[in-house]
Amino acid sequence: MRMSGNQTGRRSGARRNLRIGAVGTLAVVAASVIVTTAVAGTAPTKYARAGSRLVVATADGSIRGKPAGAMDEFLGLPYAAPPTGPLRWRPPHPPARWRGIREATQFAPHCPQPTSYFGVASTSESCLYLNVFVPSAGSNHPLPVMVWLPGGALLVGESNDYNPAGLVRRGVIVVTVNYRLGALGFLAHPALASTSGGPSGNYGLEDQQAALRWVQANIARFGGNRRNVTLFGESSGGLSVLAQLASPGARGLFSRAIAESGTYNLTQAPLATAEAAGKAFAAKAGCASQTAACLRSLPLQTILDNENFTGYRPDIDGSVLTQSIGSALASGQFNRVPVIIGTNHDERRLFVAQSQLPPEDGPPVTAANYRAMIAATLRVPATAAAAIAAEYPLTAYSSPALALGAVGTDAIFACPALTADQSLSKYVPTYAYEFNDRSAPERYLPPSASPTARPMNRRCSTSSA
Repeated sequence: MRMSGNQTGRRSGARRNLRIGAVGTLAVVAASVIVTTAVAGTAPTKYARAGSRLVVATADGSIRGKPAGAMDEFLGLPYAAPPTGPLRWRPPHPPARWRGIREATQFAPHCPQPTSYFGVASTSESCLYLNVFVPSAGSNHPLPVMVWLPGGALLVGESNDYNPAGLVRRGVIVVTVNYRLGALGFLAHPALASTSGGPSGNYGLEDQQAALRWVQANIARFGGNRRNVTLFGESSGGLSVLAQLASPGARGLFSRAIAESGTYNLTQAPLATAEAAGKAFAAKAGCASQTAACLRSLPLQTILDNENFTGYRPDIDGSVLTQSIGSALASGQFNRVPVIIGTNHDERRLFVAQSQLPPEDGPPVTAANYRAMIAATLRVPATAAAAIAAEYPLTAYSSPALALGAVGTDAIFACPALTADQSLSKYVPTYAYEFNDRSAPERYLPPSASPTARPMNRRCSTSSA
């Protein structure tokens, strides 16, 4: 199926609820479709604002935030206990209550991760904090709420790496969340399951649900409407949004969803496969005994050094996720809320370019290795790679790298997004977008590495349409 990359209006999709169109920025769509919904009712509970003293009485204790221009900031709020010591690799526990007024004027540490293009290194396991950004002008009605899940392959990422000011100016309360990453957030191992009283491997998703429960319990105290909560995220944050749509434990915790570039993994591994990987990790990290005690006693740096540096993915643990995301969406067995979902026009180019820069220093894409690179990128046999190369001939692109970027964009991002669009639209209002702003600044690559424009050659198999 061919799709035009220059489509700017809305057109009918395969289902009556599916609306497809390119947009300049997702914030415009979110503001116009989801988050500016006015909700009538009684005046919201609002914290006292006396000069620079912003005090809110949360369910766990009072906090003091700070003004920041047109918004008030409440930073570093614990939504769960530090997952350290005996709480490492366990579901999140409630935070300890406190007396007096807790200062909430600085970001708390984000979760352990290595240095990367997408995040700053951290070695603090005490990281389950969130931040609340509120329009300082207030409102006569409860304000819509947006809860942001950062991306980074479920390996890196942080809540303080995004500026919510644009959404706050539109009258939205924005909450940004840290959640466990890497092996600490997604390691599945039978020994951990047996000592936790349930399956293992999706601790990061459980953290997100704990943060959403905190929002439900507390956001009215900031003037927010707990019945108008949009869960949104990008990349692995978008995948997390889709996972929460599929998770029984997230039912009722949000009323709308936005998944940006999150459809790259709609089929999750079964628990047995994830636990086999967990056993390999334990042996590599020095826990030949394969016991929970050994794993929980590992030095943090040892865990970070032995992680899967290509990233992590959720597994079907039978509790947090009872089936693959794609299966849940296709069957309608998901938390039915309106959804915005989409990708970027040349999504995979970033990864192709990064693979050829330090520290990856991968081989350049050439005409000679083009098919082999397709096979490696998509994990398909040589015969399939040859067929794909025929659909994306090198003669159609100014370089082999751009051709590979086109293949990866369609196979990993655009076509799976179309599949998710068509599944979701059978059951809920679904808005699809493609971000196609050629003037958007490039944050992660030097100018010399940023590819130039290519012609659209989008192809999705009929089985995905």
